[in-house]
Amino acid sequence: GQRGEEEEHHSLETFTFYLSEPLSKERVEAFSDGVYAIVATLLILDICEDNVPDPREVEEKFHGSLLEALSEYGPNYLAYFGSFVTIGLLWFVHHSLFLYVTKATRLMGLLNILSLAFIGGLPLAYQLTSEFAEKSHNEIEAIQVSCVITFFASIFQFAIWTTALLNEEETLHAFARYGGKEHAFMFAKLALYPCVSLGAFFLTCLLSEFSTAIFHLMQIVIPFAFLALRIFVRISLSAIKSVMSLSRRKVVLLEEEEACLSPNETLS
Repeated sequence: GQRGEEEEHHSLETFTFYLSEPLSKERVEAFSDGVYAIVATLLILDICEDNVPDPREVEEKFHGSLLEALSEYGPNYLAYFGSFVTIGLLWFVHHSLFLYVTKATRLMGLLNILSLAFIGGLPLAYQLTSEFAEKSHNEIEAIQVSCVITFFASIFQFAIWTTALLNEEETLHAFARYGGKEHAFMFAKLALYPCVSLGAFFLTCLLSEFSTAIFHLMQIVIPFAFLALRIFVRISLSAIKSVMSLSRRKVVLLEEEEACLSPNETLS
C-alpha cells in the first residue's frame, strides 16, 4: 500500500505543469514557421480558386483581354496583398522577437500558440474583406472582425516579450533588455499592430462611412510605419545620447575648473 502511494505521488510530481519551466526554443520557432507558411499558402489557394477568370469569360465578356478580366478582380487582389503583408510583417515581428530570446518558457509557448491561433484566422479576414468589391452590407462588421483578429494575433506577441522581460537575464539577449540598444525599438515594433488595429476598430465605429478607406489605409501605412519606427527610434536615441554627453561634459568642465581654483577662491 505504501509503495502504491509513493508511485502515485511521484507520478503527480512528474506531470505537474510549471509555466516557468524551459521549453525548446527551436521547436517553438519551427512550429510557428509551419503555421505561418500554411496560412500564407491558404491565401494564395483562395486567389487561385475564386479569383482567376475563366478563358471563355475572358473571350466573350472582355474580348480576349486578360488584363481587363483581371482588373475586375482588383479589389480581391488588393485584399489578398493586404492580408499577405499582414502575415509577413507579423512573421517578421515574431522572428525579431525570438531572435533576442535566449530561452523560452512554457508560458511563452502557450502565449505563442494563442497568437498562432488568431494568425490562422487571417484567411477568414481575407474572405471577409475580399467582398468589398460587391458592396456588401456587412463591410463594417467584416473590417471589425479583421481588426480583432489582427489585434489578438499581435497582442499575444507583445505578451511573449513582456513575459520574457520579467526574467530578462535568463530569457532575453542583452540588446533587448531594459536599457539595451534594441529595447525601445522592440517595444515600438511589438506595440505597433495592436495600437493600429485597435485604432482602426474604433475609427470604423465612429466613421462608418469611411470604414473601407480606413481599413485599406491601415494596410498601406503599417509597412512604412515599421521603417519610420526604426528611423525615429535611432534619431531619438542619438539625440538622448548627445544630450547626456553634453551634460557629462559640462560636469567634467565644472570639476576641472573647481580643481584649478585655489582653496580660498572655492570657499568664496
